[in-house]
Amino acid sequence: MTIKLRKSFICGIRGKKLSKNEYNFIKKHKPWGIILFQRNIKNINQTNKLVKSIKKIFKDSNYPVLIDEEGGRVSRLKSIIDNSIFTGKYFGDLIEKNNKKFNLYYKVYINQISYVLNLIGININTVPVLDLRRSFSNKVIGDRSYSYNKKTIEKVGKTTIDLFHQNQIGTVIKHIPGHGLSKKDTHLKLPYINNTLGYLEKNDFSIFKNKKSIFAMTAHIVFTALDRKECITHSIKGIKYIRNKIGFKNLIITDDISMKALKYSFNENVRKAYLSGCNLVLHCNANMREMHNLAKIAPRVNHFVIKKTSEFYKLLS
Repeated sequence: MTIKLRKSFICGIRGKKLSKNEYNFIKKHKPWGIILFQRNIKNINQTNKLVKSIKKIFKDSNYPVLIDEEGGRVSRLKSIIDNSIFTGKYFGDLIEKNNKKFNLYYKVYINQISYVLNLIGININTVPVLDLRRSFSNKVIGDRSYSYNKKTIEKVGKTTIDLFHQNQIGTVIKHIPGHGLSKKDTHLKLPYINNTLGYLEKNDFSIFKNKKSIFAMTAHIVFTALDRKECITHSIKGIKYIRNKIGFKNLIITDDISMKALKYSFNENVRKAYLSGCNLVLHCNANMREMHNLAKIAPRVNHFVIKKTSEFYKLLS
């Protein structure tokens, strides 16, 4: 099945194997990709079978399968490998103390994660987290961020992308253009950031420049310097800024479209994400009613998405 028949969304599934409803949904609506969570993963064998069953529908061994494996508290591979001590902060602290040791440890760490991902057939990891931590940052980011220092984040971020690419795993820089100034958890509430554009460009926004990741994930945050009303995911001005000023020219994925930060109805949240210029809408909770609504609204992938997906496939070969 060619890429051009797919629709511009990514969805989750409920269990450790595809239900009949999920199989039929995927076959009919052809999502661009599938994201897996801890609920989907028991062991290597089971996950490998699950991923193969998804890829078989598309007759495509490169079909995009994503995971959030940041280490620390955001680890979906817990039942296979224990990464609980390896927070973003752990590696940010390490590079600041001992660059040589960081390079050695981090290469081993990413090689191990990549080995497991390649074994089970997952080809995109939603890292690095490029959010600039503050003392007041909401704990939803907290130690997921590498550092309070933007140069540290830039270094670890670049290394993360390079090492995963060497292991034929795609990356997703997040949460563009920065989540560190938020005192709120976007799973629950919509944050408004009122800092000046000058401040943001010098700090949070600058970290996302010149990153070679094929994918980026939006922040559900209102930056009033860019758009007084809409969060980045829904903001035409915000997405244009990411394209033209930050210079990110690859695929933009929304953060989870079911998060409570988004203030409209589910269908309107989806529509506004496409209208703003997001390329792919991400839906994580495997709620079949919402997924059917999303599939109805989602357009087929356009030429740009096809081109960038082909670039991603080259990384895998």
